[in-house]
Amino acid sequence: MTTEEIKLTPARRTAPIEPPPPPEVPDDSSSQALSDALRSSFAIIKVLMIGLVLVCLGSGFFTGGPQEKAVILRFGRPVGEGEKMLLGPGPHWAMPYPIDEVVKIPVGVMQSVRSTIGWYATTAALEAAGQEPPPGASLNPERDGYLFTGDANIIHVRGTLSYRIKEPGLQYAFSFSNASNLVQNAFNSALVFAAARYRVDDVLTHDFAGFRELVQRRLVQLIDQQQLGIVVDQIALQPIPPRQLKDQFNAVAEAEAKRGKVLNDARTYESQAINNARAQASQLKAEAQGERSTLVASVAAEAARFNHLLPQYRANSELFMRQYKSETIHRVMTNAQEKWVIPPGQKRLQIDREPPKLKTLPQKPAEPGHE
Repeated sequence: MTTEEIKLTPARRTAPIEPPPPPEVPDDSSSQALSDALRSSFAIIKVLMIGLVLVCLGSGFFTGGPQEKAVILRFGRPVGEGEKMLLGPGPHWAMPYPIDEVVKIPVGVMQSVRSTIGWYATTAALEAAGQEPPPGASLNPERDGYLFTGDANIIHVRGTLSYRIKEPGLQYAFSFSNASNLVQNAFNSALVFAAARYRVDDVLTHDFAGFRELVQRRLVQLIDQQQLGIVVDQIALQPIPPRQLKDQFNAVAEAEAKRGKVLNDARTYESQAINNARAQASQLKAEAQGERSTLVASVAAEAARFNHLLPQYRANSELFMRQYKSETIHRVMTNAQEKWVIPPGQKRLQIDREPPKLKTLPQKPAEPGHE
């Protein structure tokens, strides 16, 4: 190989190799239509994406009610600390789910739970119709609820508890997975507690108000112990005797009613008799007081008169006695037609001037046929 060939060989190796030109694509109408369709599809997708983003952002707006508090949970944790995490009534915004979750707490809204732990088994249809299933021969503990009273009797009681969530409501909303179930359990426990401390007659008739008050007092204690975060508003209870002994309890109730009526009549008669006796006593006292006043006044007048005459008697007793006797005779004999003054030691015998005439009996007329 010559020197010229050696120098030319590297030059040929380093020179770039140009690719062949692409084949010419024929410009027809189908290709142009496909290109336009793809371009319009991408534009529609962009508009849809923008719309979805706007809808997603707009879905984060929410409004709190007048008696509600709202808490925003971001990935399961409250946004803010203390009472700052509570959002009041009005419009608010949160990130879309699942980033943020809005929990609304109905603070101040009246809620209720119903206890049927002491009630017999029934159905919703019968409850709506106001009817009850026929009682069996005996109580079935597997399906019928009941409560034991303090005097070892059985009674049916159902109740409704109305309550409100205590401010600010965080304890009720986040301390328990289902706070309403705990409230109902506390209500059931209060019913069992109160029934065990009352006699059956007291619950049904004599002291129902006291029984309801004990249920409420025990329920408030359990709420404070368990820190449920609610306020008891009202408790409505309905106690009835066992349906298998309904006739016997009705007979006792009728006897109690008759006994109460007799006692009321006796108390009424007693009150009337006492009032009449008091009225008569007051009248007798008033009459006696009047007679006493009259007698005292008369005696006082007589005493004053005698005190007035006493100096005259002491001055000349014989003359005073004659004058006093003369005045007395004149006063006593004012209406007498004839007056005689008989000296002492003499008597007067009255003799009629004309003898009395004898009375003759009338003669009966003669009967016919008799002479």
